[in-house]
Amino acid sequence: MPEAVLVAALRTPIGTAFKGSLRDTSAYDLADRVVAAVAEGLDPDLVDDLVLAESHYGGGVVARHAAVTAGLPQLPGLALNRHCAAGLAAVSTAAASVRAGMERLVLAGGVNSASTAPKLSFLGGERWVPPSHPDRPDAPNLDMSITVGWNTAVREGLTREEMDAWALRSHRNAVRALDEGRFKDETVLVDTPHGPFEADEHPRRDTSAAKLAALKPLHPEIEGFSITAGNACGANDAAAAVAVADERLGLPTLARVRSWASVARDPAETGLTPTYAIPKALGRAGMTLSDVDLFEINEAFASVPLAAVRHLGLDPDTVNVNGSGCSLGHPVAATGARMVVTLVHELRRRGGGVGVASMCAGGGMGSALVLEVPAP
Repeated sequence: MPEAVLVAALRTPIGTAFKGSLRDTSAYDLADRVVAAVAEGLDPDLVDDLVLAESHYGGGVVARHAAVTAGLPQLPGLALNRHCAAGLAAVSTAAASVRAGMERLVLAGGVNSASTAPKLSFLGGERWVPPSHPDRPDAPNLDMSITVGWNTAVREGLTREEMDAWALRSHRNAVRALDEGRFKDETVLVDTPHGPFEADEHPRRDTSAAKLAALKPLHPEIEGFSITAGNACGANDAAAAVAVADERLGLPTLARVRSWASVARDPAETGLTPTYAIPKALGRAGMTLSDVDLFEINEAFASVPLAAVRHLGLDPDTVNVNGSGCSLGHPVAATGARMVVTLVHELRRRGGGVGVASMCAGGGMGSALVLEVPAP
């Protein structure tokens, strides 16, 4: 089978939903921008398809809209949804098509605009979001602070202090990455009604252990509840995309897609799914945890990467070195692709290596993708 390689990897800066710089920029506008950027310099006659993840955006095919806007009217579009892991699923779907020999070059990624997503409703006008699993008291389908954050903390015995410390580390890593220009090569400017948007705005420079400790738990009525707005991800807007090519095209290679895997557990164990998806994906690549240089494990809640670190025995210094959901934010359908983009550029900055991107997803799902960046 032909090898699937990444030949472009870009993202928009991440905005804070509802009040940030992208509050009036739709998912369509974000997708249009990142697809045009990732397709720049590629021969349009070689591009066979465009796969974009989207979540809770009310139907339509954002990918087709972006293809036409980017001047690629010959491209069909595929809308894909695996909730939080949808962006990873888009990249792996593109890689699978290339490795199967069905496509030569596929653009793939994800887009999320929490700020402008339609508010779906039942009759009677009550706010409703499509559920990812049947509702249960121990795993409510519209309250991930319990289903993911709290359940994971309880099952792994994680304390409020441990989760707050991880969140603080996340902010510090993200701020350092911004200050050192680590994201410069992976982000594209977005023109918005409020002016040009150039850099992630969600990380908090002024956060501290004391400020995080002062935040009230999201469910004070539950004894010992330790999930707060500080050790949870944000609501965010962003888009990210990669170009996945048949290696035989001879295009300059950023990274090789080695393997991927998805798993499922009981919905109450959603936050533990990376601990199962990561070994499964590595096994498919003929690798073990010791072969991995960097991990991106999405901080839907701080309890998720903490559980993976504890469960798998990972070195924390290899996990989320540039921040993650607690700091950068979690633009749901875009996050998986965003992690791939950041992982590729950080490994290139370090001279190459193996990286794993993994995340849990609503309803008890989880995914992981393994890539390898060649040495220069």
